[in-house]
Amino acid sequence: MATTSSILDVPSLVSQLMSIERKPIDKLNAKVTDIQARISSFGTLSSLVSSLQTSLDSLKTALKSYGATPSDASLFSATASSTAAAGSYTINISRLAQAQNLVAAGQTSQTISIPSVPSTVTFTIGGNPMDVTIAAGASLQNIRDTINGANLGVTASIINDGSGTPYRLVLTANKSGVANAISSITVQAGGDTALNDLLAFNPTTNPPAATTMSESAPAQDARLTVNGIAITSATNTIRDAIQGVTLTLKAETTSPATLTVARDTSAVESAVAKFVESYNALASQLKSRSAYATSGSAGGTLAGDATVRQMMDQLRNIFMTSATGGTYSYLAQIGISTQADGTLKIDSSKLKSALDSDFAGVDQLFNSATGFATRLSDWAAKATRAGGLISQRTDGLNSSIKGYNEQITKLEQRMTVLQKQYTITYSNLNMMLSRMNDTSSYLTSQFG
Repeated sequence: MATTSSILDVPSLVSQLMSIERKPIDKLNAKVTDIQARISSFGTLSSLVSSLQTSLDSLKTALKSYGATPSDASLFSATASSTAAAGSYTINISRLAQAQNLVAAGQTSQTISIPSVPSTVTFTIGGNPMDVTIAAGASLQNIRDTINGANLGVTASIINDGSGTPYRLVLTANKSGVANAISSITVQAGGDTALNDLLAFNPTTNPPAATTMSESAPAQDARLTVNGIAITSATNTIRDAIQGVTLTLKAETTSPATLTVARDTSAVESAVAKFVESYNALASQLKSRSAYATSGSAGGTLAGDATVRQMMDQLRNIFMTSATGGTYSYLAQIGISTQADGTLKIDSSKLKSALDSDFAGVDQLFNSATGFATRLSDWAAKATRAGGLISQRTDGLNSSIKGYNEQITKLEQRMTVLQKQYTITYSNLNMMLSRMNDTSSYLTSQFG
């Protein structure tokens, strides 16, 4: 009896049946994808709320900051902290602080040996004697490296001056000021004479001892007066001579210079602009992600979400509730108005006028217990903290995903069994139909 090909395309038939059976799984996967998009949206909102909080912190700091402006920036610069006091100060700089430089006599080579025996050299720096042992046969380079390795508070280097004996050892104090100077360098008894001829420096002994190193730059302290009061400093950075102000001296004055310390209104203006920018980014995303679908729009991923509505309501209430205890009650009074789309807009001239005329009132409007920066910052912290609005909502969404995934896993197990059953059933049916077809063909041929 002849055999024929399969009557049914079993794989295709089973595939079509399984596509129908998998529709509940497809719906669950679609729900998971939708929830993941919602979680991602809340992640974006959380980041924007954090950016808003950062801008508010910067605004609070700016409102407490001072600017320090020198009359001539080539003479000195200045920075002021929040502890500074507004005022004008007269400054005269008679001398800058300087680090000491010592220079040794020139040598014909920096590699030939100098001491023939090990020698102990005592460096007295800032009144503190420190011993360094120079090995026998050490070259000028070795001496330099040994001094640098001893961490004395000086840096040794070799300069080539281009003469017949060009290689000169130079010692530079690491810190400026008289207190950090090298007061003496002595080669101890039993040390090498050639090393003593190179390094000896004893200008203050009585009677004067041998001194072969020359002082190319003496150590000196900075000297200045602030409002006529004399000040001495080992460095050119003067801290708290004026309360909360750090001065950096650059040059000596030939006539009195002036330092003006005042509230830093430009820093506040910049911080307000950053606050408005951060708030507008958040407000725009809250609005777009919660928008319902229309004929021309697909709608936001968080359309109808109760948590988003709650966040928007809370922000709206903050702006509608006045600050108390100060000159101003609402942001619009200093040039920060709310637009129709919920974002903020700055009237720069009005803001500047408020800062110039009543800085304390602006500070109160933002930083008091009922101030807008205070309340917005508190809201942002609560919204983003663990257990806060966003955290609670995303936890709930993640729980939903977990539940859907458990359902999907169970259905996938059922699909595996069902696909096997369909394959066996229709394979058997196919075999039966094939046999019936073969029988029909045989009978037809016999009757023929």
